[in-house]
Amino acid sequence: MLAPRSITETTLLNSLISKGFMPYFSKLNDKLHAKLNTKKHVKCSELSDNACQVQHSNYLLFLMALVFSKIADALTSAKVVLPWMMASTGAPVFLTSLLVPIRESGSMLPQIMLGAYIRRFPTRKHFLIYGALLQSAIVIALLCVALNFSGISAGIAIVLLTVVFSLSRAISSIANKDVLGKTIDKSKRGTLLGTAASIAGLASIVLAVFLYFRDSELGGVDVLLGFAACCFLLSAVSFGAIKEFAGSIDKQSDTKSVLKSNLHLLKSDPQFLRFVMVRSLMISSGLAAPYFVLMAQTNQTSSHVSLAGLILLGGIASFISGRIWGKLADKNSKFLITFTALINSVICAVAATLMWLNENHSLYYLVLFFTLLVVHEGVRQGRKTYLVDMAQGNKRTDYVALSNSLIGVVLLVIGLVSGMIAQFSLVAVMALFTVFSCLAFVLSFTLQNVSKSRD
Repeated sequence: MLAPRSITETTLLNSLISKGFMPYFSKLNDKLHAKLNTKKHVKCSELSDNACQVQHSNYLLFLMALVFSKIADALTSAKVVLPWMMASTGAPVFLTSLLVPIRESGSMLPQIMLGAYIRRFPTRKHFLIYGALLQSAIVIALLCVALNFSGISAGIAIVLLTVVFSLSRAISSIANKDVLGKTIDKSKRGTLLGTAASIAGLASIVLAVFLYFRDSELGGVDVLLGFAACCFLLSAVSFGAIKEFAGSIDKQSDTKSVLKSNLHLLKSDPQFLRFVMVRSLMISSGLAAPYFVLMAQTNQTSSHVSLAGLILLGGIASFISGRIWGKLADKNSKFLITFTALINSVICAVAATLMWLNENHSLYYLVLFFTLLVVHEGVRQGRKTYLVDMAQGNKRTDYVALSNSLIGVVLLVIGLVSGMIAQFSLVAVMALFTVFSCLAFVLSFTLQNVSKSRD
């Protein structure tokens, strides 16, 4: 029988985790939490009593872990850094066009199966550790490719490593939201995510300034990848220090049954279905950015369009908007989704107009790129906070896994379709993104407000 065997395997792995190296750090971890937990009288609306008592220390540790992982994500961006790396190594352009769809959809598509496996464990932070360590190893491999390969061999290696990288991101993504829901109370999640984004943005600004004063044949890609690998390692350490208490488990192991059960959520929960539809229509906030970079690079009149400059813009965008979006997400994540959908539609409409009028000054597109990064940070904060607040327990894992898998399919399809349309008309692509964002804006009014604390 498949189910008993899977349960046995799960129990064995869980035993190895709990009886391996972790006991050596348990006492040190307890002392760390005792020092960090200075707030004695804490009230929580969703957390268990034990989790509530250590929420302050978990908040700080989660913040550190997210800051390091967000810095690493920015330094390995498939929209800016990896394409720049492709160009620096002389890789073919057609391979470069595969990076964003692979990076984004690859981290989402397998999450239904991963979610079914992760739900078998009462504690799940170790998946965050595994994901961070794997991503660090892949970044080191990318650095080796950048230093030793060129041409089509470099391009193929980067694409293959991006596939593995996206799978490790899938592990981290689904476990992250689950552990977040178990360790941080409802009223603090958006602020946590926003604060981490702002701090990571500030770090990106510092690194971008550093790049301006450093000569490199790769344009600074080697420096960024080296920092990224270290940041992933530090995030793994921070995730490991979080104190997570055992929760409910799901011993179901039949992948077909899990898939059927998850897909049934779309019928049984119309609220969740509407959220998935809105989120699907909002993917243009991520897909539009490379086109702005392309237009800025193609029409530049000076050397102000550089890798360091683009990293700097991304860092400033996260720094000034992260905490603001996070606080707004805690107050009303539904409103944030609606507001960012509206602004995103305006950005895409302005871009379509500029392209139609043949206004090709690079400064226009750099401004649009920066504005889009600010809005995209709000899109991410809004949908993450909304999804975590919408469900509890294993149902949260189901929601995250199913929505991410579905969005992975949508992202891959729309990414490929928009890419083919872009070969003929960038105006048409921006017009399409405008329509999608407008539909998301209208449909977002049908979402329920899930940000109110339960009594």
